[in-house]
Amino acid sequence: MVVQNELSDAEVDRIFHALADATRRDILRRTLVGEASVSELADAYTMSFAAVQKHVAVLEGAGLVTKEPRGRERIVRGDAETIARARALLDSYAELWRARIGRLDALLADDN
Repeated sequence: MVVQNELSDAEVDRIFHALADATRRDILRRTLVGEASVSELADAYTMSFAAVQKHVAVLEGAGLVTKEPRGRERIVRGDAETIARARALLDSYAELWRARIGRLDALLADDN
């Protein structure tokens, strides 16, 4: 079975690099539930505003969030479509492994 993916290798690398950090996963979770300004996000963490901005920039570079100017604020929203595309990739890998395990089970059953 060939794993079909509409994401390029570079996109997959950026997405999983972004998701490798617990703070970025939390920012993503928060912005999928509802939009938040970068300032509001920064208030939720014991790190500098600049550090939160960097985390948001990594998420934005991976396509996991979008940032929109609203007055003096930058509003961050999670991008469910990118998450769905990453999930489709993981689902295809899971299907591949389920098929392999199924074949292994069949081989082991034949030995009995």
